Amino acid sequence: MRNVSKSGCRTKMDEREIVSASVVSRNLVYLSAVNPASRRPFMKTLLFINACMRTGSRTQRIADVVLAKLSGRYRVETIDLRDNTFSPVDNAVLEDRNEGIVPETHVELARKIATADRIVIAAPFWDMSFPAVLKVFFERTSLFGVTFHANERGCSGLCRAEKVLYITTRGMNIKTGEPLEQATPYIQALSHLWGLGDLTVVAAENLDYSTSEEVEIKIRQAINEGLRICDEF
Repeated sequence: MRNVSKSGCRTKMDEREIVSASVVSRNLVYLSAVNPASRRPFMKTLLFINACMRTGSRTQRIADVVLAKLSGRYRVETIDLRDNTFSPVDNAVLEDRNEGIVPETHVELARKIATADRIVIAAPFWDMSFPAVLKVFFERTSLFGVTFHANERGCSGLCRAEKVLYITTRGMNIKTGEPLEQATPYIQALSHLWGLGDLTVVAAENLDYSTSEEVEIKIRQAINEGLRICDEF
């Protein structure tokens, strides 16, 4: 665990107060490079946050093709949430934070978010938003002094990614920006807090009420849209 200072915001931490750290559970998260060949010097970093929970995920199919193209220009690192869960922020976590204690793994993940040049998030549309593990991950990595700063005048972001891409699929006929679609507004708000740049959404909709042929067409359309975005991402 790392000791950090306590202050006003619920996630507040001061890196000046960080002292020695102990080893934390390896099961918290798995980090990997999507394309080992992309580990060339001087390449910018793209952080891929994967919350595609289902085997054979339709969202994953879109993300895989988009990331394959982006890996030619970026060094891609992945935070894979599929096999590793984060416990929700509860009273024990809040008490630790009041004592200035945050798991080192969470601090390191927050730093990866803060230092990434681009961020891609892939998550299906679940219950009007996205899988709960993604929300918990955001709560765990929204850390004062790492991803954002705050004072009596408000909050400001500390992340440098100028562009964020959110890839999703929806079983129902709900479009991005409609009142029932609450994933995009949340990511937009978090991007504002963290100081992230432009958010672009690639979505395939109404898949649960489409024929197999129609599903394939919609997924291919989303892939093509994602590939077009890659050119300026």
